[in-house]
Amino acid sequence: MGCCGSAEVSDAPQWKPLEDRNCTDLPWFLLFTLFLVGMCGICGFTIATGGAARLVFGYDSYGNTCGQRNEPIEGVRLSGLDHTDRKFVFFLDPCNIDIIQRKIKSMALCVSQCPTEELATYYDLKKFAMINGSELCSYELPGHKYPSLPERFEKCPKLPVPQSKALPVFNRCTPVDISCYAKFAEAVVTFVSDNSMLNRLIAGVAASKEIIVGLCLLALVLSMILMVIIRYISAVLVWILTGLVVLGSLGGTSALWWLKTEEPNGGIKTTKDHSQRLLIYAVSATVFTGILLLLMLFMRKRVALTIALFHVAGKVFIHLPLLALQPFCTFLALSLFWVYWIMVLLFLGTSGNPEKSEETGLVEFRLRGGLQYMTWYHAVGLIWISEFILACQQMTVAGAVVTYYFTRDKNKLPVTPILSSVLRLVRYHLGTVAKGSFIITLVKIPRLILMYIHNQLKGKENACARCMLKACICCLWCLEKCLNYLNQNAYAATAINSTSFCTSARDAFMILVENALRVATINTVGDFILFLGKILIVACTAITGVLALNYQRDYTEWVLPLIIVCLFAFLVAHCFLSIFEIVVDVLFLCFAIDTKYNNGTHGREFYMDKALMVSHR
Repeated sequence: MGCCGSAEVSDAPQWKPLEDRNCTDLPWFLLFTLFLVGMCGICGFTIATGGAARLVFGYDSYGNTCGQRNEPIEGVRLSGLDHTDRKFVFFLDPCNIDIIQRKIKSMALCVSQCPTEELATYYDLKKFAMINGSELCSYELPGHKYPSLPERFEKCPKLPVPQSKALPVFNRCTPVDISCYAKFAEAVVTFVSDNSMLNRLIAGVAASKEIIVGLCLLALVLSMILMVIIRYISAVLVWILTGLVVLGSLGGTSALWWLKTEEPNGGIKTTKDHSQRLLIYAVSATVFTGILLLLMLFMRKRVALTIALFHVAGKVFIHLPLLALQPFCTFLALSLFWVYWIMVLLFLGTSGNPEKSEETGLVEFRLRGGLQYMTWYHAVGLIWISEFILACQQMTVAGAVVTYYFTRDKNKLPVTPILSSVLRLVRYHLGTVAKGSFIITLVKIPRLILMYIHNQLKGKENACARCMLKACICCLWCLEKCLNYLNQNAYAATAINSTSFCTSARDAFMILVENALRVATINTVGDFILFLGKILIVACTAITGVLALNYQRDYTEWVLPLIIVCLFAFLVAHCFLSIFEIVVDVLFLCFAIDTKYNNGTHGREFYMDKALMVSHR
């Protein structure tokens, strides 16, 4: 049996780049498809049971959905009303907000029109009902008797009734003046009233919105340019880093020996102890510097390989320019899914069986019994499908880079290698991506649960429990990072050999272990170069922002706009350079396979680029 129960029988991996294609991990594709059907089923349930309609159209405190004819609810009076002409939700006391539960604790009614002006007395309520036909008190109270009814204090809106405006799409009457929500935002209101700093910052953002957009576009362009030119500056950055490390070590060691030689002979006991400590530090620094210099000498070829990989990665982006669009496609896919997920989550909040609250007497809809697990299922779907989308990006990039590397004549590359990689992914390898993303999900869920527990117990648990929780969270985070790296290489191996996830992970792991020193060098030196690239983009954007914002003399508060621009620049740089990092990792795996199974002789010619061939010698 193959790895993890696969049917592949192999004592040693047989690397045959791009020769055969077959479906991989089909059971996992079927399992993921069933999971998606379940996600769609939850959405269908919320629509069929009226949860979606109640969220969009709103419902009153008696369980009636506004804007439609309703069925009676057993045990609830005033339910089952025809609200075809009453399309708006009106709260009797819209400012009564439960800050903890984050909802309005007020009776809600369906009305035909929101109050378009402030209503100060019950006579104004009566006049509004008579003229507009929109009764703002409970349904059993006739509008022409509002001023004289004793029930008006409990079942009519709190006076004065503020002017309201219906929210677009969701049809809720919302006060035009939101000052009644001051308690909900008390901290912000206090901050603003104290020094008006927030107003000044917001004014600065509003006044510089065109410059902010321009600087964000600049960060985007700089990120795309850097992916191409980084191959020219990587060598300079690496040797500067190497020189600084060596000089720093030599300088620190020399300083310690100089301090030791300057120590006076003899003296009190404290001086002797100090002298002994200096001697220990100086000897330790000397040993460390010696080891470091030996490592630099020993690792110079591996550093040269890292530079060569960056050089070839830059060529890849020249031959495959559509790779630069991958962050946009992934962001779009994630955004669409997250919008759908949030929408269904809101639908779930208004689904279930109607229950009359004993505390308030109002009707609320709650999921009971097995239906409560739909929310957990939906939460798992958020993690698994998000990881699936990110894994699809990794597989797509890996497939395109593998095609580039193992095509000897670059003029014979497919017209659209990215599209070809996407088609291969959809046709053959969705199961592999589903399996890899599920493994990440299995690690991420416990970590998120522990983080939630740690947050809930903050200030309550003892020091030992807090330390154990943090240790578990840290270990799971490290495991997740390691699995992410292994998954990425497994996807590359699948793109090369069309093998199942576990077989690909095993083969890739063996290759990485055989080249452990190279992997360590590439990950340390390469990550540092990419970090410097991110800093370079943020610095260039920030300097341009300072010059542009300082040029505008109409306002002085441009700190917040500059922070927004810098954060966006770092995010964009991280997204684009993450693609570059994936390309470098896939190139290295291809290079390691190439050097293991080929030697440059006739019939076993290398696939590698000339830059890599020079570093291999």
